[in-house]
Amino acid sequence: MEIIPAIDLRRGRCVRLYQGDFSKETLFSSDPVAVAVQWQSLGAPRLHIVDLDGASQGELRHASLVDEMARSVQIPLQLGGGLRRLDVIEQVLGFGVERAILGTAAIEDQALVKKACQKFGDRVIVSIDAIVGIDAGESFTATDGWKKKTKIAAGELVEKMASLGVRRFIYTDITRDGTLTEPNFRAIADLIDKTNLPVIASGGIAKLEHLERLAALGVEGAIIGRALYTGDIDLGEALAVVG
Repeated sequence: MEIIPAIDLRRGRCVRLYQGDFSKETLFSSDPVAVAVQWQSLGAPRLHIVDLDGASQGELRHASLVDEMARSVQIPLQLGGGLRRLDVIEQVLGFGVERAILGTAAIEDQALVKKACQKFGDRVIVSIDAIVGIDAGESFTATDGWKKKTKIAAGELVEKMASLGVRRFIYTDITRDGTLTEPNFRAIADLIDKTNLPVIASGGIAKLEHLERLAALGVEGAIIGRALYTGDIDLGEALAVVG
């Protein structure tokens, strides 16, 4: 299982949000490129980059910064946030980003998803960003930087995306993201049961034990954000345990 540090970009800085709430931001660095280089030096096999401004505004906002990050590290990058046009997807892949992550577009522009998969194959990932209700089985997706809730169930979206050619998914329980509680193991297990395609887990990972449980479920990777920045999880220890 891959351990994937997250770098969330907002106003040119590296930040973390609490449950995707833009009013609950914690600044961790004013130099995201240095952060990327640091995670690489500590053994990260891949980095997960999110353009938060792009996600909320509907278009990529940190193109030059992403380009600089891609040129500054040798490990693969995956990027999401504001990728809603084919030419923009092609642009970021041209920077050297290995994978383009589609979120809002997966719900609002499925023709784009199909074209992107036809052109770029498994370099396209769809992010299943879910809001889970009191009943853990009730999981509905959200768009536009997680600000808008839809009536589309997570499992339903996965099936539709697979039919369009998507070959990999990221699953995030928005209510757990940035909380340092624990992942939604039940929802992740349910999603894995619905598809034989790779699933990367995100949201709420705070302990090495969480990583061990995710590995046992069969996820391909685990994206870790706040827990790495606060020191709740040491990247070296995590890689030694399950990386």
